[in-house]
Amino acid sequence: MKVISTNISEAKAILWKGKEELTGIFKKPVDTGIYLGNTDVVHDAVVDRKYHGGVDKACYLFTANIYDEWKAQFPEAEWSLGMFGENLTIADLDERKIYIGDQYQIGEALVEVSEPREPCYKLGIRFGTQAVLKSFINQPHCGVYVRVLRPGKVVTGDELVLIKRVQEEFTMARIYWLRYNAEITDVPEVNRALDLDTLASSAKRGLTKRLTFMDRLLNI
Repeated sequence: MKVISTNISEAKAILWKGKEELTGIFKKPVDTGIYLGNTDVVHDAVVDRKYHGGVDKACYLFTANIYDEWKAQFPEAEWSLGMFGENLTIADLDERKIYIGDQYQIGEALVEVSEPREPCYKLGIRFGTQAVLKSFINQPHCGVYVRVLRPGKVVTGDELVLIKRVQEEFTMARIYWLRYNAEITDVPEVNRALDLDTLASSAKRGLTKRLTFMDRLLNI
């Protein structure tokens, strides 16, 4: 896995349901690299800190490998690397092979895999259509949020080197699937996921909601 683009944004005004608000979703490549801090990427706009930034979402990674598929599905979008709001566009990143709690060296930084992305309406605004949300949920490439254990600079060409793996049951894709796939009703599996020390609290809240849904479904 290798970094092919480093991306940041300035805050941009958008209209949503008749009201103006700011967003940092419009990320663009920068040639100078980026600096990963403990709670965000330096000089990157993080507007709504209730849902973005912070220790568990300090940096967002997304795979470069499926850009062409998305371009074919949404050709009218204004395409560039950073399209999904990612700070790092990564060649050969596969959420089905990355596990919660994995630690990677990227450039000067040491990061820990914390949770999948939960897409919101701002991704739809970036694509020019809210239809992208359903497509995003119905595939395994959710991207990867990381904690930054050791801050540092990352530049294009840096490789992701696995330093530590703490468990081999729950990949990023599996956690994402447990959260959003309505056909999954394996309560014990969700409970095991909730026991992961390295899974972010916001992801655990999402899985707890999922348990409530499962309980209702199984008791119909």
